[in-house]
Amino acid sequence: MMVHAPLSEALDELESTLKMSHLWQVETPTDKAFSSQQPFCVDTMSMPQWLRFVFIGRLKALVEARSPMPAKCEVAPAVAVYLQQANIPASDQRQIIEAIERVDDLVTRY
Repeated sequence: MMVHAPLSEALDELESTLKMSHLWQVETPTDKAFSSQQPFCVDTMSMPQWLRFVFIGRLKALVEARSPMPAKCEVAPAVAVYLQQANIPASDQRQIIEAIERVDDLVTRY
């Protein structure tokens, strides 16, 4: 099975979940922010910015190009820590983590 179609759906679901939780960032980070060498660009972006512009953005580009996926994807644990620290409501946390876990699983499985 090709991962591109289900991954595209999972990314759309993640986007919808972030929007419903008011974590969908509209302000594009600076070009310099993208050149961060830190995991999740923690020194130049907020986690919601990183999710939208790096994580979702790059995976959507791979889907559109029908490119191979990274060998490993384990973003959910880091996002879970962020959500707890940011005092996001538990119901929103659960929905966001489930959506990210689906993406992690699809990328890693295929």
